[in-house]
Amino acid sequence: MKYIFEPVKLKHLNAKNRLVRSATWEGIAAPDGSLTEEVYSIYDELAKGGVGVIITGFTSVAANDHYFDGMMRLCDDRLIPQYRCLTDLIHRQNTAVIAQLALGAFYRPAELDLFRQAEPDEMTLDEIHQVRDQFVAAAVRARKAGFDGVQIHAAHFFFLSRFISPAVNHRRDAYGGSTENRARLLLEILRVIQEAAPELHVTVKINCSDFTFGGLNEAESMKICRLLSDGGIDSIEVSGNGTSVSGIRPHQNEAYFVEFAARLAEEVPTPVILVGGLRARDTMEAVLNNTGIEMLSLSRPLLREPDLPRRLDEGITQVSKCVSCNRCYSSPSHKCIFRKDQTVHL
Repeated sequence: MKYIFEPVKLKHLNAKNRLVRSATWEGIAAPDGSLTEEVYSIYDELAKGGVGVIITGFTSVAANDHYFDGMMRLCDDRLIPQYRCLTDLIHRQNTAVIAQLALGAFYRPAELDLFRQAEPDEMTLDEIHQVRDQFVAAAVRARKAGFDGVQIHAAHFFFLSRFISPAVNHRRDAYGGSTENRARLLLEILRVIQEAAPELHVTVKINCSDFTFGGLNEAESMKICRLLSDGGIDSIEVSGNGTSVSGIRPHQNEAYFVEFAARLAEEVPTPVILVGGLRARDTMEAVLNNTGIEMLSLSRPLLREPDLPRRLDEGITQVSKCVSCNRCYSSPSHKCIFRKDQTVHL
C-alpha cells in the first residue's frame, strides 16, 4: 500500500509526503528575475500548508526571454542570494523545493537593440548549443541557491516543448526529423546537468500529447520518456497541452492524464508524477494504489487552499474546494477569486 502522507525517497530527493505543488505561473517577479516580497509570501504560505515538494513557477534560464512579463529567472549569478533566501524559507518547513527551469522562446538580437523570436527551424547549431548551456548554467545556480532539484520544462508548448514537437520542428539535421533527433537537445541538457550538478534531482515536465494537429502524440511522448529514462532522468511529471481543464468535479472527471501516466509507470523504472484535475483524497489514494505512479501534483487546488495538504492529512476535509473555474488566470498573481483573505482585482 502507498499512502499520501508517508515519506517518499527518490534519487537526490527526500519528501515528507507524496504531494507536489506543480509549477504554477505567478508573473510577479521583477524584469531581471529578482524576487519580490509577494513571491516570498506565496512560497512561505505553500510550505506551511504541508505539501511535500514545491516546484517553483516558470523560472527562465535566459535574461532576454521576453515571452511574457514577471518571470522568475536564474540567468545571473547575482540572483543566487535571493533564491537562497527562498529555498531557506521553504526548507524551514521540511519541504523540498525544485526550480522549474524553462525558456519561453529563443530570442536573437535584432536592430535597434530589440530581439526577435527564432523558432527551431531557423536556429543555428551554435544557438541550439547556447540554449543547452543556458539550462545547464541555470541548474548550477539552482544548486548554489540551495534547491533540491531542477525541472526541465518541456511541456505546454514553451520552447523545449515546441522543439520536440513535429508540428514545429522540421529540421533536417541531427536535431530534427526523427523522434530521437528532436529529443536530442532535451537529452543533452539532461546529460550535462547531471555532469555539472550531480547532487540535484533532475525531473522533466512533458506533454503526454500536444493535442494539436501534427503535434507530439502519445506514442512519441512515450518514446521520448523512455529515452529520458534510459538517460537517467530522476522523475517524469506527466502533463499535456491545455492542462487546466475547466469544470473538474470530485469523483466525476478527475485525473485526466492518469491513463498515460499509468502506462508510462509500467514502461519505465523512473518514478512518475501525475498532474491534472486531482481533487478528492480517495481519488488520489486510488491512483497511487492502482497504478505505479509515485507522486501527485496539485496546482489550482493550492491556489484555492494553500493548506489543503495539511487539512487532508488532519482529516479536516476530504475534497478540494477548487471548482476549476479558471478565473485565477484572469487575476494578478493567479490568485483564487474565492479566497476571502486576499484582494483580487479582475
